[in-house]
Amino acid sequence: MTSATIKLFLPRGDAKSLRTAEISNWTGKAIAAPRTELDELLAREELEKAGIYILTGSDPITNAPRAYIGEAEVIRERLKQHKTKEFWVSAIVFVSKDENLTKAHVRYLESRLLAEAGNIGRFTLEQNQAGGSKLPESDREDMEVFFSRIRQLLPVLGSDILAPVFQPATKSQPGGVLFCRIKGAEARGQRTANGFVVFEGSTAVSEERPSAESYPGVTAQRKQFVADKTLVEKNGLLVFTKNCEFTSPSAAAVVIHGGSANGLTAWKTKDGTSLKQLDESA
Repeated sequence: MTSATIKLFLPRGDAKSLRTAEISNWTGKAIAAPRTELDELLAREELEKAGIYILTGSDPITNAPRAYIGEAEVIRERLKQHKTKEFWVSAIVFVSKDENLTKAHVRYLESRLLAEAGNIGRFTLEQNQAGGSKLPESDREDMEVFFSRIRQLLPVLGSDILAPVFQPATKSQPGGVLFCRIKGAEARGQRTANGFVVFEGSTAVSEERPSAESYPGVTAQRKQFVADKTLVEKNGLLVFTKNCEFTSPSAAAVVIHGGSANGLTAWKTKDGTSLKQLDESA
């Protein structure tokens, strides 16, 4: 990914309130706001333009991350229509400063965003894949550059919808891939910028231990993983069907163990050195 100089503007001086973001030598602009400031967002002149938008929040039943990705020739009018959607709590809009985004351009970007967010799988998407649009080769290249800038700005604006669950670290992690083993189950994982990732194909015990009764969150999370098929039963174990990120090594270990676990001692290198020992020797 290319380097970037990002300019953030906080009209109220609050990074959680309405804010704008631009990248040097880029024709695009982002405007983000919480739902509580929707009226202020709608009043911005940038929303008279064509563009794309992302609404994010949580499913009211499962509390899982949920998102809606859309496009419009006049963003303001489209966002007004989404007031009836209950789940979303924040909005991010992307437009062009030089007004060169056409309907075909924003449909292409919407399709790219939907496909990428769907593949990454951090959020459940409210709608089906968009049809996209056919663009001349030169326009496609321009929109791919625009898309790459969107990808760079989203984390800065507080959204990880396009952030892969696991990204190779800029430098190798001490001990490399770590292992968590219990009763025939073996999981592989590694620390990440957000916590800890358990790799696809790892296994967890199928039955919960008595200690799970003291940790109802563990039981609830395992049930949710089974319900959304993050975990599927196979040969008496539960298998991770995709890379799965947790807030900490312990948060990952308790799901694998089916009960209480200390992630610093449960996760070990291939030769048996614990994560705690790696930390202490660093």
